[in-house]
Amino acid sequence: MITGHYGSGKTNISANLALEAAENGEKVTVVDLDIVNPYFRTADLKDMFSQKGIELIAPSYANTNLDIPALNFDLERIASGGDVHLIVDVGGDDDGAVALGRFSEPLNNCGDLEMLYVINRYRYMTREPHEAEELMYKIEAASHMKHTGIINNSNLGSETSAETVESSLDYAKELSERVSLPIVFTTAPARLGMDSSRFKSVNVLVKPIWEK
Repeated sequence: MITGHYGSGKTNISANLALEAAENGEKVTVVDLDIVNPYFRTADLKDMFSQKGIELIAPSYANTNLDIPALNFDLERIASGGDVHLIVDVGGDDDGAVALGRFSEPLNNCGDLEMLYVINRYRYMTREPHEAEELMYKIEAASHMKHTGIINNSNLGSETSAETVESSLDYAKELSERVSLPIVFTTAPARLGMDSSRFKSVNVLVKPIWEK
C-alpha cells in the first residue's frame, strides 16, 4: 500500500516498484485506488505496464473526464491471489485513504503486508516533520490501517539536485523517530547517478500535465 500527501510522488514510486518487480520475474498487479486526483494516475501508464506484463486495475472512470469513484473490483480477492506482487496506489491524504478503508479488514488479515508512507519535505503542508506526522495519522484513521515504513521521496520535480535530496535526510530521520517507523529508502532521480548504497534510483515516469 503506497500512501502520502498529494503530489508526494506516490504514483511514480508505485510505477517504479512495479517495473522493478516485473524485471525480477515476479507476477505484478497494480491497483489504482486514487479516485481523488485525476492528474497523477497510475492509469496513465497502462500501455507501458502492458508491455512489461504488469496487470493494471483501476476505477471505471479513470482516465476519462468523469471523475466518479466507481470501485468495480474485488481487492480482497486480488490480495489473496498468492503468487502476485500487489502494489496499491492510494489516493492522496486522508480523503484518498477513505477508499482503502473499505478493504481494511481483509487486507489487515494478509500476512505479508507493507503500508508505506511517501514523504516529500518540499510539498506544501508537509514541510515540517510534525506536519507530515499529523497527516500520516489522519491517513491511518481514514484507512483503518497502520503504516509499516516511510519512503523519503523529497524532490523538486525537474529542478531536483543532489543537494535537494541530501538536504531532506535530517527531515526524514526526525519523522522516523517521531513515529517510530523505519525509513525503507530515500529516492534519487536516476539522472543524478547518486550512490546506490544510500539512495534508491528512480525514473520519473509520472509528470504533471504542465511538464508533459
